Amino acid sequence: MEQQITVQRKKLIFIVSIGLMAALVFLGNYLQIKIPVALGDVTRIHLGNSMCLLAGLLFGPMTGGLASGIGAGLFDLLDPMYIMSAPYTFLSKFAMGFLAGYLARQAFPEGKTRLPRLIGAAVCGQLAYIVLYLFKSYVSLRLVGNAPAVALAAVLPKLLTSSVNAAAAVVIAVPLTLALRKALKQTGFSALLAKPAENRKISPAALTIGIAVAVVALFLFLYLAL
Repeated sequence: MEQQITVQRKKLIFIVSIGLMAALVFLGNYLQIKIPVALGDVTRIHLGNSMCLLAGLLFGPMTGGLASGIGAGLFDLLDPMYIMSAPYTFLSKFAMGFLAGYLARQAFPEGKTRLPRLIGAAVCGQLAYIVLYLFKSYVSLRLVGNAPAVALAAVLPKLLTSSVNAAAAVVIAVPLTLALRKALKQTGFSALLAKPAENRKISPAALTIGIAVAVVALFLFLYLAL
């Protein structure tokens, strides 16, 4: 019975942690500066990405991915300008939080903290999102008939703002992770904090799907670029 209660409590804390972090991601997106770019498009500097990274670095891949996707996707759904992008936003933000959380598990071996690994996990998560975001922006512009050069010119300013967002996110998320991790160890959330992977291998199915998606994306990009 005690073990069953413990498992149930852990599931409850897992759900609560996703909700709390999704709320922070959602609110972080409202702390923003909108910047108009070419072709009537808009890019933003905001704090949403820092909360996505924090969710992954602090609680690991699943909480990080789900909280990031839900929080950012909900923000898009409530903004008429971004509502059509909500499904893709969920996937790309999920990828950022999940990857950061997956890699962060190696930053805390045997109760210690490996700061370079933690920073590396945050940077990799951000780079994954930047690639997905710029790819989506370029493809969207090409699908409505813009020439490759025009679409590329419109995407380049987004690279700049995405880089600013990424740098700010890493600078904010890493110190917050270290501070909150120490505090949360004394609470019920300690069981959900990111831990070292226990010789886990990547699922063959997940690897196959990942490669397939990458190949399809590459062919689509080449098709639109020609």
